Amino acid sequence: MRTTAGFRRKAGHRHARNSFETGFTLIELLVVFSILALLLTLATPRYFNALDGGKEKVQAQNLATLRDAIDKFRADQGKYPAQLQEVVDKRYLREIPLDPVSGSRVWETLPVPNSSEPGIYDVRAPNAASPSQSPENAPPSPTGDTP
Repeated sequence: MRTTAGFRRKAGHRHARNSFETGFTLIELLVVFSILALLLTLATPRYFNALDGGKEKVQAQNLATLRDAIDKFRADQGKYPAQLQEVVDKRYLREIPLDPVSGSRVWETLPVPNSSEPGIYDVRAPNAASPSQSPENAPPSPTGDTP
């Protein structure tokens, strides 16, 4: 078989007419990668914000579970637990829940307000930064000292 240029071509073997038609140009690749980078910069913060929001919801649920167990302990035992582990030992909880934000099982415990009764009255997340839990809005200590 003869081609217009006079060269022989094998049957069934195709050649590109021009070597520039065999792939994408550098400019085309740069445009595609630029568009992908732009889309990733828009999507990534939303993804991480959604992860953080999910952790905060789990943290709030774990705090509610701890508070409920402390309340049940008080109703049954007539006193507040001295430590959170006591709530687990008496089988009000299987284990102390994990704080998904900090990644630990350590919670900040609060004593009974305006009382000489010992024990844990409430729990909150370690280093909680919400306005309702800031030192200025914390309940007064039994001794009257401000934190």
